[in-house]
Amino acid sequence: MPVEGSVALLAPGRPLQVLIVEDSELDARVLVGHLRQGGYQPQWLRVASAVGMQEALRSSRWDAILCDHSMPGFSAPEALRLLQETGLDIPFLIVSAGIGEDVAVAAMKAGANDFLIKGDLARLVPAVEREIREAGIRLARRTAENSLRENELRYRLVWENSADAVLLLDANGDIRFANPAVQTVFGWDPHELVGRPLDSLRDTRLPGPHWWSDRQILRGESVGCRRDGTTVAVDIALSELRLNDLQLVAAFIRDITARKAAESELQKNREEFAAAREIQQRLFPRRFPQVTGFEFAGVSQPAEAAGGDYFDFIPYDDGCLGIVVADVSGHGLGPALVMAEARTCLRILARTEPDPAKVLTAANRILAEDLDNCRYITLLLVRLDPVRRRLRFASAGHPPGWILDASGQLKKELRRTGPALGQRREFLFTNGPDIELADGDIGVFLTDGILEAANGSDAFGRERVLALIHSNRGIPAGAIVGKLADAARAYSVPEPQADDLTAVVMKVG
Repeated sequence: MPVEGSVALLAPGRPLQVLIVEDSELDARVLVGHLRQGGYQPQWLRVASAVGMQEALRSSRWDAILCDHSMPGFSAPEALRLLQETGLDIPFLIVSAGIGEDVAVAAMKAGANDFLIKGDLARLVPAVEREIREAGIRLARRTAENSLRENELRYRLVWENSADAVLLLDANGDIRFANPAVQTVFGWDPHELVGRPLDSLRDTRLPGPHWWSDRQILRGESVGCRRDGTTVAVDIALSELRLNDLQLVAAFIRDITARKAAESELQKNREEFAAAREIQQRLFPRRFPQVTGFEFAGVSQPAEAAGGDYFDFIPYDDGCLGIVVADVSGHGLGPALVMAEARTCLRILARTEPDPAKVLTAANRILAEDLDNCRYITLLLVRLDPVRRRLRFASAGHPPGWILDASGQLKKELRRTGPALGQRREFLFTNGPDIELADGDIGVFLTDGILEAANGSDAFGRERVLALIHSNRGIPAGAIVGKLADAARAYSVPEPQADDLTAVVMKVG
């Protein structure tokens, strides 16, 4: 009977610690020869009894066990049970001269990793490589799971409940642990990713740094590839991590697809708003009217890139001057477009109709066709006769305008003479009473953005506007409108500007 013993130190190759449970020395050498031909450098021990196998398992660490099915006084099922009792996870492959299919199936169900026929060992090396690799994966998984359990209070809430994919990688960049979020981000079951390289999740169809080999870039945006082949924009960060004595690398991967889409849409909106703002700014007066005995100034500061407020000066053929202040409900791109339409409409109508009330009546009929129930325009139209120093006005639901005298006291109020444009299509507007002007008078026409600038529940309001005009009546009109807009904006700090701020100031004399 062959004596149990070892044969070691063969030709250079990949080291392999293999325990051969075999009663035939010749058969054992045949197995070793196949392993050599497969590129291994086996260090091996042959045993043929339970006692010998127990001693071998206690004294050395083995990469694989090759076991004959039937031996005098010992068998593969007995050897397998003995291995399982130790709790060691060592690939166990049965190599037999003849074994029935039912016996092989029973052995596999009992825990054997594979079975081979002694006369056909072509699968020996691939089977050993596969089972060693699978054992390594199982070991890494157990190690990661044990480490996670030991650090549960520290990592569990972060990893298991994180919306970001969290992966633990070994020194080769292979995945050893994946949290549940990888299912959402990449479409993979976490267990399916174990053993796969990190870069298998990168979209290799696009140029860019490899996530693992170029990991000196510790953080950056990239494109990942889901299981179904679709792409996902990600932000990836790698960080070295030590769990007990195990050195790993943690990869934190966030799906930023929605963020990138939002950024793209935001950039598109910015470009559209910039174009709208540029167009809108061209519609405001480039210079203020030069009228003997009068001084004019206006300002409009939108709450967004483009606003719904509007002011204008319209010259009449008879030397009179139209002053317009208007406010389209809301602010942004839509109101800005409505404002542009209203400006065109008013300029055309005012050139042929001197009466403010008739201009608003006609404009209301035209604009009502384009304004839905949620949109309207408040508008104050003033016709100034600079020779006779007289004002005539009509107001479509607009906040009052004011005329202050030379002492800064309120002289006249320009109240609304009808509803906002677009609300009642057939309404006939009327003019307010004519106003006679004198030296030192100041006209103030503005939108509700200034009046309603809020500090908590307290609005800037009428009294603050009149007080500011009173105290600054001696400075130029341009300086007054600037102070008025600045004061309203500062009043609402720290809240952002909620509405467009627009004002026109007229000084007489």
